[in-house]
Amino acid sequence: QPQLAESGGGLVQPGGSLRLSCKASGFRLDSYDIDIGWFRRTPEKEREGVACVSSRNGPSGNTYYGDSVKGRFTISRVNAENTVYLHMDSLKPEDTATYYCAPCNLLGEYNVDYSGQGTQVTVSS
Repeated sequence: QPQLAESGGGLVQPGGSLRLSCKASGFRLDSYDIDIGWFRRTPEKEREGVACVSSRNGPSGNTYYGDSVKGRFTISRVNAENTVYLHMDSLKPEDTATYYCAPCNLLGEYNVDYSGQGTQVTVSS
């Protein structure tokens, strides 16, 4: 059964860095043209698109980033590991959220029905 599993969350101080992992199982990322990305949830916001990485290079590149994370977060996919990573730098308290990975597109839309259980990121001093 196809599944995505998030990990790597934790408590980090403002200005710090963290790397999240999204491991796919039951299917191969490189066997299908599946774009995978990250969105986040907080009690105040049901869903905010964070990033998405495509398996193809288009005229505008192959990544999408939400405005609030541009220049600070980097998404990458390692097909050999069947994993998509989200490297987060210069973290701010407003980045505190539960982070989920899911199929997505470069417009920042997500198929949340296929997301995992999420991983909590807390940015606090």
